[in-house]
Amino acid sequence: MIVAYEFKLPDLGEGLTEGEIARWLVSEGQEIAEDDPLVEIQTDKTTVEIPSPAAGTVTRILVDEGMVVPVGTVLVVIGGEPHGDQPRSEAAPQQEAAAPQKSAGKGRATPLVRKIAQELGVGLESLAGSGPQGRITEEDVRAAAPPGEGRREPLRGVRRVIAEHMTRAHREVAAVTWVEECDFSGLDLKLLVPTVLKACAESLKEFPELNARLEGDEIVYLDRYDLGIAVQTEQGLLVPVVRECDTRSIDELREEVDRLADGARTGSLKPDELRGSTFTVTSAGKLAGLFQTPIVNHPEVAILSVGRIAPRAVVRDGEIVSAQIGYVSVTFDHRVVDGARAGEFGLAVIRRLEQNS
Repeated sequence: MIVAYEFKLPDLGEGLTEGEIARWLVSEGQEIAEDDPLVEIQTDKTTVEIPSPAAGTVTRILVDEGMVVPVGTVLVVIGGEPHGDQPRSEAAPQQEAAAPQKSAGKGRATPLVRKIAQELGVGLESLAGSGPQGRITEEDVRAAAPPGEGRREPLRGVRRVIAEHMTRAHREVAAVTWVEECDFSGLDLKLLVPTVLKACAESLKEFPELNARLEGDEIVYLDRYDLGIAVQTEQGLLVPVVRECDTRSIDELREEVDRLADGARTGSLKPDELRGSTFTVTSAGKLAGLFQTPIVNHPEVAILSVGRIAPRAVVRDGEIVSAQIGYVSVTFDHRVVDGARAGEFGLAVIRRLEQNS
């Protein structure tokens, strides 16, 4: 008798309690060896490839791509009977509708796909599934549904995480934005981000309430200066963390920013490289516009952004001259930070940037 191995979503650390099945790297009926790539799991803002802990035949995949499940959920069965007589895991997503799953033939689909079919008015018995062993997939159901207005696609992966994160920040943070101009004339703009990181870290030491978190009825003042940097990728906006910005030189910060930005765009960052920031900096370069009112990166209490830097007319010693001017914005949680202190912090950052110029 072949013993079945039930592989469960493991605890991936950092206090994570759930993960999204980003992509299966195997299919039902496939023979795999131990340590072969098994599944990609989306956690927080990164994707982790998990190898198979056992060798054998992939008997049954229990959780479809795009579903979010808690740690401990049985994801796949390796070995055992090949015809799927194992019960579906009780730890499968709670948001699934309670519906029986057919084991073979037409109409075979997971409860989640059945729920989508019911919402779209699609009869499963008339569909031929394109999934493993003829299983009907979400794509099969949506293709059979009457066309609606516009192109639709599920909110998945990084985009789903961003949506949840921003919704929570907008709901919980009492946000206010302060804006002032800064003269970047003497600053090498290739060093803009590391220079801003350094200026922010040094200024945060003077204004600790901006390097803090609000936890229940307590303000937690942090004594580390690990700053997030917003990086746009094809998958969405990621915020890798530059550690110890207060003790590193500009050159060291530049190397680390480049490394993290490359890792974000290639999807090679480790989960802990995307967590634990105490404050966030964002700059969109030429696309930035005059200034922004960015959303605070919860659970932080403030974020600083730099607008587009361009030649603008300014008055110096009674004369109108051209200078490289950009706007610095500080969005802050007014529950923790007073407006005057946020303004003083912003001016401290600008003063350091202009001194470096």
